[in-house]
Amino acid sequence: PATMVQRITYRRRKSFNTKSNKIRQVKTPGGKLAVSYLQKKPRGVMCGDCKTRLQGIPALRPKEYALLSRREKTVTRAYGGSRCAKCVRQRIVRAFLVEEQKVVKKVIKAQGAAAK
Repeated sequence: PATMVQRITYRRRKSFNTKSNKIRQVKTPGGKLAVSYLQKKPRGVMCGDCKTRLQGIPALRPKEYALLSRREKTVTRAYGGSRCAKCVRQRIVRAFLVEEQKVVKKVIKAQGAAAK
């Protein structure tokens, strides 16, 4: 005859197999099967513009960021910890070119007024 398989049950109130209620079967030193609850995998911080992972910032669950010091949560740069270096460079270049365009418009307007 086949041997009986030991059943395991949830140890918390939620009794459905949801994302926040994932478990792993663990065999104890006494030979029993027990339930070990798994934590969710952290996703890490993404760039707000291009949606890539930000380098230099650890991937943690939101609550765990509260325990880190400021220097561990950001990068010392404009938009550090929010935008990646490539996107920051793009923003700076774009702002510069917009300002240049304004200057060029002014110069052309001045030349037009001088010609009349």
